[in-house]
Amino acid sequence: MSRIGNRVLTIPAGVTVTNEDNTLTVKGPKGELKETFNKNLKITVEGETLKVERPNDTKEMKSIHGTTNALISNMLIGVSEGFVKELQIIGVGYRCNVSGKTLELSVGYSHPVKVEVPATLTVEAPSNTEIKISGINRQEVSEFAANVRKIRQPEPYKGKGIRYKDEHVRRKEGKKASK
Repeated sequence: MSRIGNRVLTIPAGVTVTNEDNTLTVKGPKGELKETFNKNLKITVEGETLKVERPNDTKEMKSIHGTTNALISNMLIGVSEGFVKELQIIGVGYRCNVSGKTLELSVGYSHPVKVEVPATLTVEAPSNTEIKISGINRQEVSEFAANVRKIRQPEPYKGKGIRYKDEHVRRKEGKKASK
């Protein structure tokens, strides 16, 4: 029994949801998201609630049921509140700079790394060692944050690199000198 798939979603105030042939359009104060879901699932919008029902209990339908419910929940949260990922840059001389739609990172390479920011996201640098990525689509925000982190992943000896703000990096002990 899928507990996530069976939950009834409440539509936040100021958000409108329309369903046409399992193509869900969610409009809110932050923007609009549109997604097409599996034709076998039944998505019903009644007043301020939204429910996803599956036709049978096959393994495939159960997995799609829970995934669909979670994706719709993310759409509702995205257009009403939005999603934010914060990154932290740790290392001597490591810094970042945002100019227009370009994120420039100086993270120990011989050249600064420039990353183009997608049009649907906003990137801010509150300080030269912090990056704040925000947008309405959770997948795009998380994917962009992961790609920026991949430029210089935190290493386990000194902890230098780009990490998520709440991430804990396991530290290793260095070599010990022999007697």
